[in-house]
Formats: sequence, C-alpha cells, structure tokens
Amino acid sequence: MAWRPARPTMPTHRAPNVYAGPYVDRSSGLRKDAAWLAAALADDRSRFVPLWRQRSLLRLEPEPAAVLLPLSALGPVGDAQVVLLGLFRGVACFAIEVDSESPPLPGTEYADLRTSGALLPADEAGLLAYARAMLYWRQRHRHCGACGAPTRPESGGHVMTCSSPACATQSFPRIDPAMIVLVSDGERALLGRQASWPPGRYSTIAGFVEPGESLEDAVAREVREETSVEVDEVEYHSSQPWPFPSSLMVGFHARARSLDISCPDGELEDARWFTPEELATGTPALPPPQSISFRLIADWYRRLAGRELAEEPGARLWPRAR
Repeated sequence: MAWRPARPTMPTHRAPNVYAGPYVDRSSGLRKDAAWLAAALADDRSRFVPLWRQRSLLRLEPEPAAVLLPLSALGPVGDAQVVLLGLFRGVACFAIEVDSESPPLPGTEYADLRTSGALLPADEAGLLAYARAMLYWRQRHRHCGACGAPTRPESGGHVMTCSSPACATQSFPRIDPAMIVLVSDGERALLGRQASWPPGRYSTIAGFVEPGESLEDAVAREVREETSVEVDEVEYHSSQPWPFPSSLMVGFHARARSLDISCPDGELEDARWFTPEELATGTPALPPPQSISFRLIADWYRRLAGRELAEEPGARLWPRAR
C-alpha cells in the first residue's frame, strides 16, 4: 500500500524511554545507615544484580528476564564491589561485580544490556542500567583523582573517598550529558550515518555537551559541525539514561534554517534528508526501537503520518542482537 500523509497528531501521553522510569526506590537516606546496610547484606531476602565485564545476567527463555539472586547463590565473592541500588519490588537490592564468566544458574547467561534491554520488563531494564552505570563509575574511581591514593567506598558505594587523611577528596557518581536531535525542515528529517555502521543504517544527530555550553547551544553546534545545517526552534522531547558507558541522552526536535548538507568534521560518512514515505518503505534502516533516537524519529513520523512507524510493514528497523 502506498504511503499516504495523514492529519498531524500530537501524542497525548509520553511513556518513559527504555532504561528510564521511577522503578527503584533509591532510598538515599539508607546509604549512610551502617547498621541497616549490614543487616541488608546479611539478609537472604536481599537481591543482588550480578555484572561480569559490564554484562548483565539474564534468563532468555521462555521470556527474557533479569536474574536477581541472593548473595548465597553467588558463592564466594571475596572483596567484590557492592553498591546499594535501593529497594526494588520491596526488597533491598545491590549491584555486585563478579569475576567469573560462568553463570551461577543453568539457563542464564551474561548478555549485553545495550542489545537486550528492550526485551526485558521495563522495571528490570531500568534496574540493570542503573547497576551497570554505578559499577562502571566505581571501577574508574579506585584511586583519587587529586593525589592518586587509593579510595574507599562509603554511603553504600555512592561515594569514593580518598584514603589519604591529608586529602580526603570525595568523588561522586558522574554522567556525561549528550544531546540528540531530530532536525526537520517540516517535510523531511535529517539523518546521518557513521562509516563503522553496516550499510544503510542512518540515525539522528548526537554529540556530547561541552563545558560552558547549554543543551540548546550544543544542539546547534553539533548539527552545524556534523552536517553544516543551521537550526532554531530547539524543543526538548525527553531523556534517556544510556549507560554505554555513562551518558544521559537529552533528546530534542529542532527546525532547520538551512538545507545544504556537508560533513566537514568527518564524524559522519554521510547525511541526508529523508521523507516520511522513505522511512515507511525501508530507506534507510532505522535505529533500534529501544533507543531515544528511534523515539525521536517515530514521534516526528506520527505527527506527519498519523500512524506508528514501527507498524509500517516496509519500515526497516535496525536488527537487535538477542
């Protein structure tokens, strides 16, 4: 069936992006309660989120699910890193780094959350993303950035304090803010591709926010640097935790003020304008559905076409690895 434009519609409700949502009671007040932490660590009702080399423990059959375990099921853990995540489904929950690639239970495996997150229940995907981000930060703050002395964890693993009394610098979890934007001229969407991507795949324009720069300024700069297109009317859409390794993606829609494209800084191999009809008929291959990039494209498409892009039979979504 040929693509037909429809009356533009606006979404009446915007659900959280994958990995986002208030699924965990972070219980920040309990992080400094040493007695509560000791009791929770000793309680067999508490659950642990194991990670091995930043890969999450999943059960893939019959339906994909996160595997949360009591500490006793993990065997000897030695001085493994442990971080309090908070209360999940009413029980204390911790992230723990394990040093063995052998899954502790039959039928489970350590899988890449980046490709499997959209297959999980939303609350479990959010929990695993939180755990991954925290352990990544912990691994990179084992020594003080001010004097180089070893650090020690405090506040349930949410603070790394320098062990040198003369320094005692505290480090807190950090994220890297990045903007991502769907630029439109009203009838077409601006998408680009990196040379490392498989043939045919295009996505929205993205880049990191620099010091002293607002999000809106970063949008305009990144689009200009990567495509030479000038934009205005930068409007916030939504955000997404993206712990691959430690970003917060802040999504926008923006209007193009110029149309000529070039890729002067070499970040992109190619950038083009695409019509809704091209997106619906498989040109180009689109980002994975769990990404905010796809969400930006899909919401723009819905406003123009009045239909869901993911339901168009000819649309070509970027394949997800299991």
